[in-house]
Amino acid sequence: MTGAPLLRLAAGDFRDRVRRPVYAVTLLAAVALGYLAVPAADSHWVIIDVGGNRGVYNSAWVGAATALAGALWLTVGGFWVVRGGIARDAAGRVGEILAATPLRTGGYLAAKFLANLLVLGSMLGVLAGTALVLQLVRGEDRSVDPLALVGPFVVLALPMIALTAAAAVLFETVPPLRAGFGNAVWSVVSLVIVLGGQSADAPLGGLGVHQLTRSLSEALRRQQLVAGDGEFSLGLTRVPEPLHSFAWDGAQFTGGFLLARAAIVLGAAGLAVLPALWFARFDPARDPGRTAPEAAAGTAAEPAPGPAVFGVLPSTPPVRSGAFGRLLAGQTRILLQGVPRPWWAVTALAGVASPAVPLPVATGLLLPALWLWPVLIWSRLGTQQVENGLEELLAAHPAPRLRLLAEWASGVLLAAVTGLGPLVRMLAAGDTAGAAHWLAGALFVPALALGLGAVARSHRPFQALYPPLWYLLVNQVAPVDFMGAVRTAGRPDGPAPLLVAAVAAVLLGAAFLAGAARRDVKR
Repeated sequence: MTGAPLLRLAAGDFRDRVRRPVYAVTLLAAVALGYLAVPAADSHWVIIDVGGNRGVYNSAWVGAATALAGALWLTVGGFWVVRGGIARDAAGRVGEILAATPLRTGGYLAAKFLANLLVLGSMLGVLAGTALVLQLVRGEDRSVDPLALVGPFVVLALPMIALTAAAAVLFETVPPLRAGFGNAVWSVVSLVIVLGGQSADAPLGGLGVHQLTRSLSEALRRQQLVAGDGEFSLGLTRVPEPLHSFAWDGAQFTGGFLLARAAIVLGAAGLAVLPALWFARFDPARDPGRTAPEAAAGTAAEPAPGPAVFGVLPSTPPVRSGAFGRLLAGQTRILLQGVPRPWWAVTALAGVASPAVPLPVATGLLLPALWLWPVLIWSRLGTQQVENGLEELLAAHPAPRLRLLAEWASGVLLAAVTGLGPLVRMLAAGDTAGAAHWLAGALFVPALALGLGAVARSHRPFQALYPPLWYLLVNQVAPVDFMGAVRTAGRPDGPAPLLVAAVAAVLLGAAFLAGAARRDVKR
């Protein structure tokens, strides 16, 4: 395959990706994280803390801070944006056409990698623009140095998103990783990358944090400033006092470090085309077990063209008494369909152990673990009818809001069952405040899954957002604690249960509005 067709294939895939809701959601999250990376001067919440200090908001500091924040988020969450390109080709029968052309498998995989890189790179570009705006808005140093501002995005963030782009291609070509299990694997792998990548011993420089810390430490010494506890912290944390500012003109990256960053990009490209050794390229003779519907369902791609439009019934019969109970039972069966017995065995074992452990362990360890365990099941809420081509059929339901409410309630039941053990432990200890936070969390998590699924029409946004939210929670970030796990003197520090329940109601309302808007369009 020559270069021009490869570029056209990548460009077409790129244009298709950026029109999808999940792109906008992830982009907004990246911009929000960039905003947090350059907080107001008197803020107690920071992304980067250099022992109680931060750089003056010049181009070098703002560029480095937002680039690191972007590298963190796009490595973890960007995977869900770019994943699914191969599955969409299979579901839309494009793959069958490609299989009949002289297109080489390596060229096809390279085009998918390039498209993934373009999507994530476009997000980096928007984040760089956000950095420029933040530098001017904060107003500490409005002299713009384009190289110092953009350089960290190229040197620090670009290699990481290249790795993410390649992983998305690789996961789609390995059968065990095509479905939700692959999403769970990436949640773990990406956290290992972003945490281990901050080490001085990280391969090929990791995230590049060590290069920055060495330069920052030298700047502090030159200005005779002292770093407090810990020289460098990367991640959303609360500091007791606003950070002290100091002048920093940027890191001078060595030639060896730049070569290592280039090696990551080249290695990522090699990883993306490696599946050419086994990938069947939609040829049924080579991969008879992979069907287009299976591919679409396995990676939450947009569904293939479904059955004929059924439309909305001209008149709908009244909903009889007891309909909600039947709907709830049916939605629960659908939600839990295919959950293996070992999953239930682990849940039961953890639940039985919960009442016997100390209360801090039950609330701070077991409950968060039990409410991470069903993440792949919750992510089905609001998406199954789309991904299985049943949306038009369900449009004829006489009470669509009631059906959606039953779908959310099935997720609440799942939260109640998995979190029952810690709740029993709280009630036995007389921890009514913890029980109230537990109830709010049981309402919130399914509402988050349903709201994101109904709006984005994909389970990937929830799978991308919930693990980082959970990670912040277990790292004692109280403002995002929706279950009462972050505590001081035994009492929850997080938002009030009523506030969490109100957010759940807003998310549920968003799901109702999204469904109503689509029904109006179909009319």
